[in-house]
Amino acid sequence: MTPANAIRKDRQAGSGAERPKSMLLADVVHDRLRRAILNGDFGPEERLPGENLLAEQHQVSRPVVRAALMRLREEGLITSRQGAGSFVNVPVAPKPLAFQPLETIADLQRCYEFRLTIEPAAAALAALRRGDRQLAEIATSLQIMRDATERRSHREDADFDFHLAITTAANNQYFETSMRALREHIAVGMKFHGLSLQTVRGGLDHVLEEHSAIHQAIANGEPERAREAMLTHITGSRDRLFEGRLLDLSSRG
Repeated sequence: MTPANAIRKDRQAGSGAERPKSMLLADVVHDRLRRAILNGDFGPEERLPGENLLAEQHQVSRPVVRAALMRLREEGLITSRQGAGSFVNVPVAPKPLAFQPLETIADLQRCYEFRLTIEPAAAALAALRRGDRQLAEIATSLQIMRDATERRSHREDADFDFHLAITTAANNQYFETSMRALREHIAVGMKFHGLSLQTVRGGLDHVLEEHSAIHQAIANGEPERAREAMLTHITGSRDRLFEGRLLDLSSRG
């Protein structure tokens, strides 16, 4: 099945004709930039990256980026200055939540423990609440991971975007805020997990199947299946990383 057909099959909204893929990609880029602006990743009056760089970062064409920027202008979030670029047009509040830096292996295990608490619940809610745009963003991140897997590599940035998009689709800001605050902590686990997968025959393919199962359950509107698929994936990720030898966390350290 081609990537376009895979995305088309996964996107069963059941409401009218399909939107062109370019429009869906523009939705994804718009949503990512909008959340980055509102989350304070770009400060007031800060210049956004140029169209070429944005296209490269999001792996889309320049017309897709232009469409996303146009929507941000219409919403009043950015101002475009001829010959200078696009600039953030709103004051943004500081990030509302942060965690202490991850310092020990025990901290990494605790991070997985916390993810096992919130992410299965977020996946179940996403299966009930996701819209076309959120589903398209999940599918786009999954496709990037699929492309990387075919090249026998792992994209931890797309991996994180996949999980973040699911918490966003849950339509509960507490899930999304927690994931954003944990970005650096989760990235450490994903990086080491990705490296370990490349040393195991079939490891990358197996993990891609786990992500695909989560996506399919959300796309099909099956909350309990989505919860179980996410629980299975994160538990498996933790156990593969720690090789089944978990630390005793009954004492601090």
